[in-house]
Amino acid sequence: MGHEVRPCSVAIGLGSHDLGVADATAALYHDGMVPLIVFTGATSRTTRERMPRGEAEHYRERAEELGVPAAAILVEPNARNTGENITFSRALIADQGIAVSSVLLVCKPYEERRAYATARKLWPDVEWVCASAPMSFAEYVASIGDERLVIDMLVGAQQRLVIYPDEGFMIRQEIPQDVEMAFRRLVADGFTSRLVPTAAARD
Repeated sequence: MGHEVRPCSVAIGLGSHDLGVADATAALYHDGMVPLIVFTGATSRTTRERMPRGEAEHYRERAEELGVPAAAILVEPNARNTGENITFSRALIADQGIAVSSVLLVCKPYEERRAYATARKLWPDVEWVCASAPMSFAEYVASIGDERLVIDMLVGAQQRLVIYPDEGFMIRQEIPQDVEMAFRRLVADGFTSRLVPTAAARD
């Protein structure tokens, strides 16, 4: 998204297979960007073995290892998709009586736009600032150790940017033609394990 990171009311770290999101969120906390972190996420087919206690709980443990005090972390353990990440985190923050005018949304590097579009749809009355670990695609693949998984996830995220606005899940984003062409090439090459099986997606 190219957002300039600035101090916000709270950070929301979106659960996933990538523990680096916890690292990036902890670094932003230590940089003074937020006074409070919410880690959100249950488990998925990708994370149930590597994060058996739940994504948010593993993120919390990692952040505490990196020096974030326990009192500065809230855990939302039930969300199973990006929409639930936002909705459940918002409810948890409200339950704590915390006033929020801006949110630092921390996620995987290739997930920023999808996360932003979802957050804007579901919680439109706050300002959203996206952040992720600053690294190249090659560096990111090396950090995950599974090139196929990364490309499959990237293709799935791109598909959702196309089809989810019509389903009311996120705001619409302009998609450049070269991105659309790259998406179609990757689908044709078989990077399809994370696609939503809809008729529109198969056209």
